[in-house]
Amino acid sequence: MFRHCSDQYRGIDARMHRPSKARTWRSHRTLGLPDDSQFISLGLCLAHNGAAGIWSPSALASAQLAVAELNQRDGIAGRQVRLVCINACDESSDFEDTLLRTIETHGVEALVGMHTSTVRERIVQAVGGMLPYVYTPLYEGGEVTPGVFTLGETPAQQLRPAVEWLSRHEKSKRWLFVGNDYVWPRVSHRLAKTYVEQSGGMVMNSMYFPIGTEDFSAVFDCVNNLQADAVLVSLVGHDAITFNRQFGHAGLNRRAVRLSCAIEENVLMGIGSDKSEGLYVAASYFADLQTDANLALQERFNTLHGIRAPVLNALGQSAYEGMHFLAAIFNQNLHMPEHWAHIAKRNLSYQSARGASYMGNHLKNSPIYLARANGHQFQVVTKF
Repeated sequence: MFRHCSDQYRGIDARMHRPSKARTWRSHRTLGLPDDSQFISLGLCLAHNGAAGIWSPSALASAQLAVAELNQRDGIAGRQVRLVCINACDESSDFEDTLLRTIETHGVEALVGMHTSTVRERIVQAVGGMLPYVYTPLYEGGEVTPGVFTLGETPAQQLRPAVEWLSRHEKSKRWLFVGNDYVWPRVSHRLAKTYVEQSGGMVMNSMYFPIGTEDFSAVFDCVNNLQADAVLVSLVGHDAITFNRQFGHAGLNRRAVRLSCAIEENVLMGIGSDKSEGLYVAASYFADLQTDANLALQERFNTLHGIRAPVLNALGQSAYEGMHFLAAIFNQNLHMPEHWAHIAKRNLSYQSARGASYMGNHLKNSPIYLARANGHQFQVVTKF
């Protein structure tokens, strides 16, 4: 059901179970299981199926690159790294009990998660504060659980400057918000409404849909009826593909620009070059960035995975950063609970193609770019 995945991608679709109220987390050491001091086992939480499953191959390949780099050196704190893959799929009914069993059985000492905020909240409820958990993608902000480290951008970093730029350069004033119905879109949209109003615009309507929605015609009727000239799209994975295909098919790309913070290169290819006109994305990473650090990352990534390598993208490479972030805190003996509060005070540096550093969940030092879709690629138009 769960296995080591440091050599190659193995799809894992585990049956999930909710823990009983009496169940508590225990480490492999307190269980008396063998402590193999040669290895450190890290859990990698990705959605291997469902709407967010499109992110998984790139994220796993990126994490595997980080592990290969670490193991070519001294591993983490002198121990070789093993990955334990965990299916963190939104559509799975319950998975907390399986997560707990996996941590115990495999001696998992830390987690890296690249999945939705809904899954993050479930993981926090199950094991929050008991082992280091690095949550890597963009998110809505506000995570304060001890031992949970967020590396991704927040709406203030992404949406505020992007909304201001579109207001000036695209004259975007009448906004419609559309997102999946969970915490990240709802919190992000509440903040974005303030940014729109501060830029002299107004939010005409906000619409939310369950993950897995196939028909977004109600949104298109709303765009026409309200004469919206900008749409903030906060949809996950395949839902973003479906929406943007239908948006382009309806001819609305000539009426309104679209802005997203979570559309990356895989989703862009799924949308298609003929449906992506007028689509903007605000993110801290794009595969085509012509920086020395990114060109070097691309070379190492392609050398490891070959011509069939998944496409690098912001969400995928965040898993790469998550592994190196864990290496940094373990190597500096900051992985125990009594040290977690000190990490943010250090402006912690870790290996990153973005040149990122960590100063706390509320503050990360990383660039933000605004890019416009150009066929199957993103063309950066400005850096904030």
